[in-house]
Amino acid sequence: MRYELVIFDNDGVLVDSEPISNRLLAAYLTELGHPTSYEDSIRDYMGSAMHRIHDLVLERTGRRLPEDFDDVFHRRVFAAFERELKAVAGAGDVLEKLVADGVPFCVASSGSHERIRVGHRTTGLDRWFDDSRVFSSQDVGRGKPAPDLFLHAAERMGVAPERCVVVEDSPLGVQAAVAAGMEVYGFTAMTPAARLAGAHQLFSDMGELADLLV
Repeated sequence: MRYELVIFDNDGVLVDSEPISNRLLAAYLTELGHPTSYEDSIRDYMGSAMHRIHDLVLERTGRRLPEDFDDVFHRRVFAAFERELKAVAGAGDVLEKLVADGVPFCVASSGSHERIRVGHRTTGLDRWFDDSRVFSSQDVGRGKPAPDLFLHAAERMGVAPERCVVVEDSPLGVQAAVAAGMEVYGFTAMTPAARLAGAHQLFSDMGELADLLV
């Protein structure tokens, strides 16, 4: 394999959480007086750290979200995860293949550590990720599209950025990976290919990924 480290985004790449979280985010923002459709949420917030949601709402409306916004939103998301969340089809097979081939991998997500862990426990993916392989936007000053999170993950894993490949499904994540000097594979299962045009490779079925990485 030509890469020394595979860095996975989490939401939408390893766990099929984007439909759940964006549905709930749109509903909660609308409830707070910021009318938002599911499609709006996907377009504007998919792949974002929580601070970007606050920033965009303030920029657009001049109003701040409630101080407890993150806590309330995460409670709703975690409850829905327990009921509905599944791993992305083929994700476990890709991870198993990487282990068999001796290729290091990790996850670098805009989500909080708690969100990552809840998703992994619910779907059984926690068997692949101990704490040394999990990185969150909480660990750095700026989330995606800044490159900080991916550079942090590479540094902690001891691999030069140019020897890493990132697997992403959001435009913000693709931007962040490119800014970090890494190759990026865009997963188009939920995101139109045109929105991931900056990726070096596009694919729509997670089952294809292991062969593409060789």
